[in-house]
Amino acid sequence: MHLRGYVGGWDFDAEYVDYILNKYKDQPVNVLIDSLGGELATALSIVASFRRHGNVHVHFVGMNASAATIASMGAKRITMDASAMYLVHKCSVEFIKWASANSDKLAEIIKEAEQKKTDLEKMDLNVAQLYASKCKKKTEDLLALMKKGGWLTAQEAMEYGFVDEITSFDEDEAPIITDSIAADMMASGIPVPSSFIHNEEQHTGLFTRFVESLTRFFSSENKNQNNNNPNNETEMKNQTTTTNEAQEQQTETQEQQTETQEQQTEAQEQQTEAQEQQTEVEALRRENETLKAEIKALRDAPGDKTKKVVEANKTTKEDNAYAQYVNTENNARDLYNAIKR
Repeated sequence: MHLRGYVGGWDFDAEYVDYILNKYKDQPVNVLIDSLGGELATALSIVASFRRHGNVHVHFVGMNASAATIASMGAKRITMDASAMYLVHKCSVEFIKWASANSDKLAEIIKEAEQKKTDLEKMDLNVAQLYASKCKKKTEDLLALMKKGGWLTAQEAMEYGFVDEITSFDEDEAPIITDSIAADMMASGIPVPSSFIHNEEQHTGLFTRFVESLTRFFSSENKNQNNNNPNNETEMKNQTTTTNEAQEQQTETQEQQTETQEQQTEAQEQQTEAQEQQTEVEALRRENETLKAEIKALRDAPGDKTKKVVEANKTTKEDNAYAQYVNTENNARDLYNAIKR
């Protein structure tokens, strides 16, 4: 297995590591690492996976730093090319700097910074304990080395105890950092050794020797893989299919979650509408009861003793109240029937 690039990216992924380790549960697994680092979370997951398997051999080539070195701590055996480099440092996170801020904003920034500092100190202690367990040294010594930072040669890495053995090949040379690699390292806050040559033209010869080294290193593993799976192209297609299926399942799950949320929102809207209708019905009922009481009071009152003739086409106050009551009762009944349906 070859892990390279950004730890947490598609070519240095914890799920891919688990897939390979589960495939070869009862066999030794050789892992080649060539990475400048990345996410601490992914590195710690890989540490646990290597430990669960119990028979993983990690080999470092090229420039290896930060999370890439942490990921190897779960391996049973660690080796390193004589020309490779090794870097450990304290953990870091992105932090936004404000161009200007008032006293309240500064207080929030200070509080946030203090929390980040506390979290980073815990992460540093956790990583230092991993290193110390491998190197058989005190945690304080590893914290001091992480604080200092700086690149270690293969020999220095072995003297500290990070690696168990250094592999050496004929005409082994120090790795060459191109201008593009140097720019990426500086952008990530990783120091660039000044002793390396930044020359694109000289990279071809070293790359050829590097490929030959990889061929010799993985010769035995390639034979076993070829015997178990004579069609590597089919296996790669199967891995791609598995990845695509996982992505499709994730998309389907997200769509189902969205649909469920929409259904919940619709149910809440229906419930709100029903409550509003129920409130309106109650209001009409109360108004109806009031009108009934008024009509009853009018009916129970003694008759008017006036002898004046009332014009037939003239509407009395009692008639208006009764008409209003009938109209209100009809409206309430219509609304009740509409809700019942």
